[in-house]
Amino acid sequence: MTNTPHELAAEFPDKADLIHKLKAEDAHFARLAEEYHMINRQVHRAETNVEPMEELAEVELRKKRALLKDQIYAMLTAA
Repeated sequence: MTNTPHELAAEFPDKADLIHKLKAEDAHFARLAEEYHMINRQVHRAETNVEPMEELAEVELRKKRALLKDQIYAMLTAA
């Protein structure tokens, strides 16, 4: 477990400009990025005990975040 937020620009620093561009131009990418952001915030708040949750729920959120990150990465590399 890490308490470091996993923001997309930090996860893919070499693609920060492309992330911004796709958020503005691709509605599907923008929805994925927004969902990633919301889940990422929930995970971070759980990890830092700001909003504690059961471990299984936190694990499921991490899995969703990883799946979204994979989808986002696939779109970034295809662009």
